[in-house]
Amino acid sequence: MTETKIAMTIEEASEYTGIGRNTMRNLVEWGKLPVLKIGRKVLIKSDILEKFMEVNEGKNLRDKGDVKAVTRKSAV
Repeated sequence: MTETKIAMTIEEASEYTGIGRNTMRNLVEWGKLPVLKIGRKVLIKSDILEKFMEVNEGKNLRDKGDVKAVTRKSAV
């Protein structure tokens, strides 16, 4: 039986999506991806990440102005 995580670290989210770790960190820093911080650990919920990928399909994720932010409300 395969476990599905409801949240991932930046490294796990990077591996899951194919987005580079530094780009993923930038997206979090720019406020484009909402995160849960527990001490130094940063978690990104899986449903938020999937919505982010849908909303930004075809966008240049290295260009802050081209990336659309995803909020908790838009992912529900």
